[in-house]
Amino acid sequence: MELIDMKGRKGLIVGAANEHSLAWSAARHFHHAGAELALTYLNDKARPHVEPLAREVNAGLLLPCDVTVPGQLEAVFEAIRQRWGRLDFLLHAIAWARKEELHGRLTDCSAEGFAESMVISCHSLIRMAQLAEPLMDRGGSLMTLSYVGAEKVVDHYNVMGPVKAALEASVRYLAHELGPRNIRVNAISAGAVKTRAASGIKHFDELLNESVKRAPLRRTVETNEVGRTALMLASDYTTAITGEVLYVDAGFHIAGMVFH
Repeated sequence: MELIDMKGRKGLIVGAANEHSLAWSAARHFHHAGAELALTYLNDKARPHVEPLAREVNAGLLLPCDVTVPGQLEAVFEAIRQRWGRLDFLLHAIAWARKEELHGRLTDCSAEGFAESMVISCHSLIRMAQLAEPLMDRGGSLMTLSYVGAEKVVDHYNVMGPVKAALEASVRYLAHELGPRNIRVNAISAGAVKTRAASGIKHFDELLNESVKRAPLRRTVETNEVGRTALMLASDYTTAITGEVLYVDAGFHIAGMVFH
């Protein structure tokens, strides 16, 4: 019997907000496979929701990380350097847009709102890659979360569509640049799942219903399916996979003009 063994591996998970988060599902799978973890929380308001999760996976580090606060992200990687001296994998699972920009037309999106979404949701991955690179001297795996709205129009996804498209392009360029150091960079394009982040999208229940109708498997996905995929990408089972967008969406992304 062959099982994924992550004993001795060190990983950072950025973006677990509560027990429904995709990042939390991934953290549980990493933990069950034997990895040692560091988790972050956004701010003091978020900490009570993340602290019990960190205890459940015996996280060696629990640190504040708001990528808009100067120095906080750097402090996370410095703490990892001091405690472990290295990093084997990283899951980037943060995205944000102002409510008025997310609920409004892209046509009407302000420059400030667009830039803010790009900095938090996309450029933060680039910053994390830069900070992780010296800690991944044995190679490593960087992962982020995307959505099919990056490549096709999804009603009410609005500004996050172009932002996620930029994120997926960044994955390819980072994979190209970091590949010579044996650092892999991939995105998981998850299907519609009821998470805190998804709750900000208008008419999300309609999106879920449409996913069930169009997906070849005739269902939505579960958080543990995304978590298992993250575990696979962090492991040695995917050492030749980089620069990819891996769809975990019950096949929804292949559907075009489909009639049932």
